[in-house]
Amino acid sequence: MAFAARATSCQLGLATNLPQYSASKGPVSVRLPAVRAAAGDAESSAEKPRVGDPQGERAKGIFEFVTDNPSSKSAIQLKNAPAMDGNVGQMISAIEDKGKDMGSYVLSGEFQYFVRQLGQPSDPLVVYLHGAPAQSWGFREVMQQMAEKGYRGIAPDWIGYGFSEKPQPGYYFAYTEEAYHQELDRLLETLSVTEPFYLVVHGYLVGSYGLTWALKNAERLKGLAILNTPLSGSSPLPQIFQQLRMPFVGEFQCQNAVLAERFIEKGSPYSLELDNADVYRLPYLDSGEPGFALLETARKANPKQVGERIQSALSSPSWTVPTVIAWGKDDPYIPMSEAQAVAKANSSSVTLRVLEGAGHTPQEDWSEKVVDSLRVSFN
Repeated sequence: MAFAARATSCQLGLATNLPQYSASKGPVSVRLPAVRAAAGDAESSAEKPRVGDPQGERAKGIFEFVTDNPSSKSAIQLKNAPAMDGNVGQMISAIEDKGKDMGSYVLSGEFQYFVRQLGQPSDPLVVYLHGAPAQSWGFREVMQQMAEKGYRGIAPDWIGYGFSEKPQPGYYFAYTEEAYHQELDRLLETLSVTEPFYLVVHGYLVGSYGLTWALKNAERLKGLAILNTPLSGSSPLPQIFQQLRMPFVGEFQCQNAVLAERFIEKGSPYSLELDNADVYRLPYLDSGEPGFALLETARKANPKQVGERIQSALSSPSWTVPTVIAWGKDDPYIPMSEAQAVAKANSSSVTLRVLEGAGHTPQEDWSEKVVDSLRVSFN
């Protein structure tokens, strides 16, 4: 079987923490965006509800050990073909056309990127750089809303992530900070980005590399926006990245197909809508390459040293690029004190905007608040 060779049960995490089998299945219910309503947004009641388990409880049944977050239920349950539950080929077939909105493939140097682009060529440019283990899909709503406000957007999937090429570690791409910086330079040249632009960065590993690229290329920026990114050398490293850096454990964990959606959902006050979870899951279902790319990125990274450089540079009076830190207040991974410290140290250039009701991935949780922060800063 072709699919069996490419995506095994390990990619679904089917061999970890096996519980005692229970034949019962808990109901799938609708989780209303209660935190949004509590934050006082007039449009909260009209928001599309999030699908999942309102109590954050695990699904019940034979696969409960891979469904400890609500959206993961759809990783193994095919509602149109229940008899095929757990069949990787069927799962890929059901979702393989999702997630490529606004995007196309771009050959840059030796590598093929998937790049989302939206807006008019004459509009001011905003480049969006995602973090690990996510992809540019997370910026889709922000890009759409910013385009409506007159900003052109470019959001690539980093090499090794999303729908971009995933070269074999150790042979074709180093997965280091320097290598990512070099390829970002090449991609911007390929896309004919020659004038100063606005940059939005988010998250861990490659997200931090987007920020360190900005520190080296201040003259290319009109402005910088930072969304929930580690900002100190003492920033805690989430468990998944700790596990990836462990011998043997990392090789196993990186092939968990629901890794990305779990990370996003555990960092959020909300449950991912199932269609969105499908997109984050698809690359990991399709082959083992994304997992090994993530593994290599995590092991080549030096989070402490990178965090120290970021904190030092942004806190210095010599950093004069207009910068907004738009921080999802309910982030369980990174303490907001890191953002507060940087903003206090360089108040002339760095502004902190706290996003109530948003977590580690505010562009997913509450895109409207992110857009408001960007517009205020970029104007």
